[in-house]
Order: sequence, then structure tokens, then C-alpha cells
Amino acid sequence: MNFLAHIYLSNNIPNIIIGNFIADHIPGNHFTHFHPEIQKGILLHREIDTFTDAHSIVRKSKRRLHPRYRHYKGVIIDIFYDHYLAKNWANYSTIPLADFAQSFYDLLEDNFEILPDKTKHLLPYLIEYNWLYNYQYIEGIQKVLNGMNNRTKQKSQMNLAVEDLRNLHSEFEEDFTVFFEDLRNFSNQKLLELNQT
Repeated sequence: MNFLAHIYLSNNIPNIIIGNFIADHIPGNHFTHFHPEIQKGILLHREIDTFTDAHSIVRKSKRRLHPRYRHYKGVIIDIFYDHYLAKNWANYSTIPLADFAQSFYDLLEDNFEILPDKTKHLLPYLIEYNWLYNYQYIEGIQKVLNGMNNRTKQKSQMNLAVEDLRNLHSEFEEDFTVFFEDLRNFSNQKLLELNQT
């Protein structure tokens, strides 16, 4: 899953949110210096990714995409699913998305010193372009995909994926809705298990 989903699945626990967000920037087991709850957030992130990659509905979504994206299909579906989470946010949270996003940005800025360097580099862009809030709009997804394509030196062609999103919008949304219910249940159970260790 992409940023918004990982943050949402942290159940509004600040240190879990931090860990869940920075996990992609933490190699291997190089996280024992963090607060125990941040460590749990990192582990939760990895559990979520493993569950997502293996899920039959996510695989079905990947098959819906044009073959040109090759091994970048998983990244594209993660971004698409964040779009549907943001678009349907009121179904999942009583906190307005704008407030949720701002609270997250504030949390990272308040804990800036402990963030990995890659996260520190990403944060200003995340805030300036308000990615989490703008995921709900096709234009916001286009900007994210353009940025990802630039980072792959145009090899991924991810900038073209909005065509797929527009052409199969209801199909991808149906995939997301069913999958995300499974993911929420899985994530809640994993968080309970992590909190018992």
C-alpha cells in the first residue's frame, strides 16, 4: 500500500504512524535504536506489504493494467488504492481528510530529527504539494505518477497510468473496496499481536 493507507492503518497512534511511514527507508533490521512503538510501526508496515503483494484481488488489479508497466504495476496499484481511500475517505474516518493530513505533517515535523535522511528529503514535497489530501483527485494522482516516472528516468511509463485509471475506474474501485476491508481486518489483528509482544 501507499502512504495514506499505511498512515490510516496505524490507528492514530503517533509512534506507530511514524514507524509505518518511514519503514521503506529503513534497511533490514536497522531500527532497534527507535522507540519500541516506532519499531512496531515498521514491522506493521512490512506485514501490510507482504499481505498486499500476496492478495488475489491486488493481483487481479495488476492484471488490469497495461503490460507496458512491467514490474512497476505493484507501485501503480498502491497509488491507485490510495486514490480510492482518499476519494471515499468519509466511509473510513470521521476525521476530515484535510485535518488528518495536516495532523500527519505536523507529527513528522515535530519528530524531524529522528527521521531517516530519505524521509527528511521527501517531507517538504509531501507537505508543499499536500499529497495525502490531493490523492482524492485524478490530477493529484497524475502529479504523483509523473514524479515516479521521472525518478525511474522515464523507464516505468507510470505517467501514462492515469489512462488505465480513467478507463477502468469503477473496476479498480471495486477491487479496492473489497481488498481494503480484508486489509483493515488483517492490520488490526497484526497491531494487536505486535502490542502483545
